[in-house]
Amino acid sequence: MGLSNQSTGAGVLESELRFVQRTAPDEKIIALAGNPNVGKSTVFNKLTGLKQHTGNWPGKTVSNAQGKYQRKGKNFIMVDIPGTYSLMANSPEEAVARDFVCFGSPDATLIVTDATCLERNLNLVLQTLEIAGKVVVCVNLMDEAKRKGINIDIKSLSRHLGVPVIPTSAQSKQGLDELMDAVYEVTSQQESAVPLQITYDEAIEQAVKILQPKIQELVADKVNNRWVALKLLDGDPAILKSLNAHLGFSLMDNPELTGLLDMASQHLAANGIQPALLRDRIAARLVHLAEEISSSAVAFENKRYNRTDRKIDSVITSRIFGIPIMLALLSLVFWITITGANIPSAIIADFLFGIEPKLTAFLVQAGSPAWLHGILVLGMYRTLAWVVSVMLPPMAIFFPLFTLLEDLGYLPRVAFNLDNFFKKACAHGKQALTMCMGFGCNAAGVIGCRIIDSPRERLIATLTNVFVPCNGRFPTLIVISTIFVGGTAGGAFSSLASTLALTSIVLLGILMTLLVARILSKTILKGLPSSFTLELPPYRKPQIGSIIVRSIFDRTIFVLGRAVAIAAPAGIVLWLMANITTGDISLLTYSASLLDPFGRLLGMDGYIIMAFVLGLPANEIVVPIMIMSYMASGSIMELDSLEELRVLLVSHGWTWLTGVCVMLFSLMHFPCGTTLLTIKKETQSLKWTLASFAIPTAAGIIVCFLVANGVRLLGLI
Repeated sequence: MGLSNQSTGAGVLESELRFVQRTAPDEKIIALAGNPNVGKSTVFNKLTGLKQHTGNWPGKTVSNAQGKYQRKGKNFIMVDIPGTYSLMANSPEEAVARDFVCFGSPDATLIVTDATCLERNLNLVLQTLEIAGKVVVCVNLMDEAKRKGINIDIKSLSRHLGVPVIPTSAQSKQGLDELMDAVYEVTSQQESAVPLQITYDEAIEQAVKILQPKIQELVADKVNNRWVALKLLDGDPAILKSLNAHLGFSLMDNPELTGLLDMASQHLAANGIQPALLRDRIAARLVHLAEEISSSAVAFENKRYNRTDRKIDSVITSRIFGIPIMLALLSLVFWITITGANIPSAIIADFLFGIEPKLTAFLVQAGSPAWLHGILVLGMYRTLAWVVSVMLPPMAIFFPLFTLLEDLGYLPRVAFNLDNFFKKACAHGKQALTMCMGFGCNAAGVIGCRIIDSPRERLIATLTNVFVPCNGRFPTLIVISTIFVGGTAGGAFSSLASTLALTSIVLLGILMTLLVARILSKTILKGLPSSFTLELPPYRKPQIGSIIVRSIFDRTIFVLGRAVAIAAPAGIVLWLMANITTGDISLLTYSASLLDPFGRLLGMDGYIIMAFVLGLPANEIVVPIMIMSYMASGSIMELDSLEELRVLLVSHGWTWLTGVCVMLFSLMHFPCGTTLLTIKKETQSLKWTLASFAIPTAAGIIVCFLVANGVRLLGLI
């Protein structure tokens, strides 16, 4: 199996699988495998540092990461394959992981396991040993195991598995040098390991022996012939497809092998083993073997070591307290975000708007025409300054808090609490996790939908992700709730009332997600909800340094950079519309007047609707567009306080009903441009992209119409 050289730095065999191009003949490729939540990413990051890049496996919406490191003068390329519990390929992640280990020709496979639940992790280790000859096992989280009184006999474990086993605590870099030494020795053939040979029932072993000689003849040493024999007996269509794609191996082209397979299958049937039972027998043997190895290598000082976790879960995931605790934590995060963002937002705004006069002076001195100053400074720069000053502080607070809950292990508990609700909506329980991602950024939530295996349920999650407010919509929701809800409460209750209003809006978004998912699953996307295994990881002490790095660089800066890239051209368009006139009015005012009757029906006005339309590139600029429109300034204006904004809005006819309708429509309207582009990329369909635009917009129009006219009919305003 050769590698094709490409300028992109990757080679592709005649398949969808991406291989890594060696930059030197002696460079080694290492597959990094492991269950989710075992610290695999920590191992990867600690070893590769900044020498890494990410992407998607070609043809699949599954992420991969590659990184480089050096050991004893030799270069290694580490490929972080998707976290998976099994290599039986029941999901896209499992298929990618299995195919890379089988057909990607890694020089070694490094499997990361969790020392606190080693028995469960050994299932993946044993499956990998059946495929790969060169394996190193990393027993991570040894520090956590020690705290829980779990003792692991590493030598005994290595003796049973027949491969090197290295204990590590990756977060503190303990054991990583020894781990890389083991990988070096295995890839340099200095370590003569003899991996455990897993044996099954006598009937299964005899059936395998019938097939092995012919398979060996066809595939040589390109893949483990014993494992291929087991998969052919299992009748796994996915592995047949992969064998054909990667090795040109097809049963249709091998009548002799087909005859042998029929003979082996008849032998199994004669011994009472049908294909469905065969897989159960294989899985049961792996489970029992994992139990045997674990019981001989692992000792518990206290068999009730996880009693505290279970006690906490009995409350946090209970039917009575689970949802209220979730809402309380959500409210706390919002309250901290609301109260904490005001001061830094004002400081950033003062700094950025303080630069504006200097830019103006520079352009004047350079002899620039007035229209160029208007486009660059009053249009583009002011829009960027507003977006950064309004968006950065809430994100810098919200994302670390969100990442903190993630590190503690709370987010899987959220998914557990909401799983039953999503099942009743005929959607997938994992959608609860993608919905949480959407709070930070709807585009990120859409990408997160990749974790859902079912195409139907993944599409439902993609179409409904926008019903949770993203960080771009939070500024609008916070400002309006503070003025028209918190302002009416007054005094010390102002921030509390704003928080309750914001929490209610988020709760409504969750309910709309479930309702629309239910409607979709009963109409255009009919189907039954699929089951899945959700692991509740142990509660862990959060790594503050890691939280800051991940939340600031991976999330805050990434999302802010994308918003800035979109807001810059949007600012130019805004300035042009506000300054190009038809008759005596600007294009912005003219367009708003056309939309005004429609806006009034929804409890708003034409300027508000126009602000949402022009805010398509970035939701953060909706409020500044309203201000610019009402003040007829021709450019985005900065007001010195929320009180000045309240006076401006009230003077243009705003009431508490207007504020409520704006919040509702902000929650339920078309996704931003970035999210739409992400949906197009993920679904590869213009039809579903348009549907993702139309569905929330229709919901927002209907809800606002009912609320506005219901209040009017009842004479409440």
